[in-house]
Amino acid sequence: MSSLSTPASQSPDAAGGPGPLLVLLDPSAREADGESVRIAKDVLCGGADVKIALPESPSELDRVLAHRGRRRAVVIGSDQALQRVLQALHRQRELDADPVGLVPVGGPVATATARLLGVPAEPVAAARAVLAGAARRLDLLLDDGGGVVLAEVRFTGPRQGRTGGWRSLWAKLAAAEQASPAGPEELRIEADGRLLADVHQRVRQLRVAVVDGAMELALDLDGRPQRHRAGRLTVAGRGFGYEADGCPVGPVRHRTWTVRPESWQLLLPTP
Repeated sequence: MSSLSTPASQSPDAAGGPGPLLVLLDPSAREADGESVRIAKDVLCGGADVKIALPESPSELDRVLAHRGRRRAVVIGSDQALQRVLQALHRQRELDADPVGLVPVGGPVATATARLLGVPAEPVAAARAVLAGAARRLDLLLDDGGGVVLAEVRFTGPRQGRTGGWRSLWAKLAAAEQASPAGPEELRIEADGRLLADVHQRVRQLRVAVVDGAMELALDLDGRPQRHRAGRLTVAGRGFGYEADGCPVGPVRHRTWTVRPESWQLLLPTP
């Protein structure tokens, strides 16, 4: 499963350089791999005018992004760190204002979405893509709770809510995936207004991937697999949890996702 992209503008500015950058450092990235963080910073600082920020709260992240001026946002950290930055840009109505860069730092689970989107895993290659790559337009999902999904939603059954604090927002994913629960039950699922499952049916699995400007739904109703394609998905229940790009969310009672085709830009290596 992947999110297709189409070429957009090249990353260098009109003067031939990469333009000024705002590097947002995930607090957990230095703990996960301090050497990769150092290497990425050295490469970026050697090739562009760089300002480094280490936001300590969601409000500080909003403030730093709002005052970035002409600087392009570059994330050094995990998939979840990128997700939080895109959510902040969405709140500020600047999701498509400029391409975003990413240097993935963290374990294979914490950076799985980055690899899926085509970002190099090695810090030097990823930093060079930020400096001299091409901006490509990508799809995502927006939910009615203000969240964004870059690749996949997976329903995992009831969960505890998120713990508070900034570190939980930037927290690393688990070192290895935990076994998924048996599956969410008693859900009402609608796709583009069509009822796919009601509360009296047993939903064993629901996975949603962003593919080619739409949602690809893999649904298992009591052992009967189904596949659907939709632009809008609504799920309701007494209390369910899900994972957005591997990050746990919930429990919630209602959530609607809408596809936004080619709604943001990511700096990737030039083909």
